[in-house]
Amino acid sequence: MLFPRKETVERLRQEYPAGCRVELLRMDDPQAPPAGTMGTVIWVDDSGSIMVAWDGGGSLNVLYGVDECRRVVE
Repeated sequence: MLFPRKETVERLRQEYPAGCRVELLRMDDPQAPPAGTMGTVIWVDDSGSIMVAWDGGGSLNVLYGVDECRRVVE
């Protein structure tokens, strides 16, 4: 896994602040919630992974450069 530049991590933190809502589009993990699952961002770590508390009860991270989610406005 390639780590993103510091500027990229800061941009992700601005785009996905703690408390915002996201929708899972794609996750490369057999334990992943289904696409379309909603969740709440906890924070973005130094590797650019978005930590999410999924509405179904899980907390798998959206990995930078591997998985995909989008911010939603409710």
